[in-house]
Amino acid sequence: MIRLPVVRDYMVTRLHTLTPEVHILDAVDMLVERRLSGAPVVHEGHVIGMLTEKDCVRLLTKGDDDDDVPTGTVGDYMVRDVKTVPPTMDIYYLAGLFLKHPYRRYPVVEDGVLIGQISRRDVLRAIQAHVPRT
Repeated sequence: MIRLPVVRDYMVTRLHTLTPEVHILDAVDMLVERRLSGAPVVHEGHVIGMLTEKDCVRLLTKGDDDDDVPTGTVGDYMVRDVKTVPPTMDIYYLAGLFLKHPYRRYPVVEDGVLIGQISRRDVLRAIQAHVPRT
């Protein structure tokens, strides 16, 4: 019997995470410097939110004029309703989730704790490895 590839096979485990109390401008610096489009927000290893480029763009809508410096924390801007996936989910089902939802990445959670992250690009790597060329 052929084993289907699962999320664990392609997820990234070296993650850049944020905590809700980090100043939002420091979070923007991290995303830009590390060329990330988003990062999970964690508290004691548990995913409590996700901060994306789109969330950070909202900074420009918060000020009254050019002199108004955006303030707040990651917790003020992050998305709290985060969809996660287990490491045992097969990669084909995950591909369907990416087609159905606008997310670019999913945090991978096992026993309630963040253990990795899987992105659309990681699914492309699975395609390279498992879809035969004709």
